Order: sequence, then C-alpha cells, then structure tokens
Amino acid sequence: MPREKMSSAHTVISANVPKDRIITQFPEPYCPGASPYNKINFHPKVKAACAENRTGRVGLKICKAVIVGDVSVGKTCLVNRFCNDVFNRDYKATIGVDFEVEKFQVLSIPFTLQIWDTAGQERFKCIAASYYRGANIVIVAFDLSDEQSLHNAPKWMMEASENADSPIKFLVGMKRDLLSEAAYTEIETRAMAVASTLGAEYWPTSSKTGQYVQEFFFRAVAMVFDTNLIRELDASTVPAKQIGSGMIQVQRENSQLYEKKKKSQCCK
Repeated sequence: MPREKMSSAHTVISANVPKDRIITQFPEPYCPGASPYNKINFHPKVKAACAENRTGRVGLKICKAVIVGDVSVGKTCLVNRFCNDVFNRDYKATIGVDFEVEKFQVLSIPFTLQIWDTAGQERFKCIAASYYRGANIVIVAFDLSDEQSLHNAPKWMMEASENADSPIKFLVGMKRDLLSEAAYTEIETRAMAVASTLGAEYWPTSSKTGQYVQEFFFRAVAMVFDTNLIRELDASTVPAKQIGSGMIQVQRENSQLYEKKKKSQCCK
C-alpha cells in the first residue's frame, strides 16, 4: 500500500529538533506477521489535526518508554546507540534507573520521548518497579544469543505492564550481530511466538552495527503519537457534548423552579 507523502510546505523543522528525529511517514513493523498492531499509516483524524494544528496538549506532553529485561542483555547499549549513536561493550551495569530525553517532530508537531533504562538485577526490582507507572511504551529486551533471557521475557512484561498506562508493547531481540543467519532464523521463530503470546511487536536489533535501532524507535514513537492524539481528539469532542447537554438540562430545571417560585409569590 503506497504511503502518502507530506508536502514540503507543511514540514516546518523546529530549531530544537535534530534533522534525524523528524517523522513524516508511518514506519512499518519489522514483520507484519510478528505484530498485533495493524497500523500502517497515521489515522486520518491525526493527519487532519496535525495539518490544522489542532493537537491540543499532545505536543506538550512527555511520552514515557521503559526498557526492561535481564541483566547484560544490552538495554543500555540500545539506548546509547539510538540517543548518542555510540557503542561501548564495556558499559557498567545500570544502578536503579537511568533515562534519556529525545525530541522528535512528528507530522510537524513537536513530541518528546523519555526513555527509562532500568536495572536488570534482582536487588533493584523494587526501585525500578516504581518507574513503570504511567509508561506509554513497554520494551522487553532479551539477548538473541541467550535463550534463557527470552524465557524470562513474559515475567518482565507482566511486571512492567501492570503499572503502565495501557502501553504499546514490544519484544526486542538484542545482539543480532553475534548470530549466523541459520542460528538467528531458529531463535526468531521462537521469539515471534513469545511476542504473540505477550501481545507485543517483535524487533531484532544490533547496538553494535545499529541494525534496525532507529527503525524500531521511530515505529514506537509514531505509534504512541498516533494513539495519544486519537485519544486526545476523542476526549475533546465526546465529553464536551455531554457536559454541554448537562448544563442545558440544569439551566432548564433552574428556570422551571424560578417560574414556580415566581407564581407562588404572586398568589400570596
């Protein structure tokens, strides 16, 4: 299905947004068959609202993504490859929680993503769990070369999703560069099956080479932007009518009471 391209007249680059953080087209999933989300384009209501600059508070809000998974699967490497375009295999284990803030421009609307990188050690779970609250995106990371980390993925997804805000879910395989094509094909089949049971979209990545890192994050940002803006647009229309109807009803009741009171006073 061909994608619609935005006219350059509608693409105004904000001075605070790097050129490599601009999203004008809806990114595709890694594999349509490995995603519970059928989004292939921005919703027509979203595109219309952006074109008319009717995005309400969406452009002002900070979207929250949390990355969870076993220790040493490569969570920090993934964040640093995307945010800073660097790779260092000697990162020290994350203590508690760390985060990065990335500014985007989606359909000419500013949008901010806060990426929370959580510790995988058991002793830090009580600390990290409090940071899951209100997350819009939950990313469960596992090491493609360590099948045990894939087996632990459901536990991480359950713990992170319990306190999240109806999150968009992803299962992300790390260290793709360490596997041969044959070895990867074998683990990919099992990873996709796990992603399906979790209701998550699957992506393989390599922080060392950068393979699929930007594509994955762009997909996540576009999906949460589209979802949040639809929610905002729906909230700004339906409740407003209900509130208005209620006010009219109250005004009518007050008017009727006033008329009865007025007649009652006239008869005295």
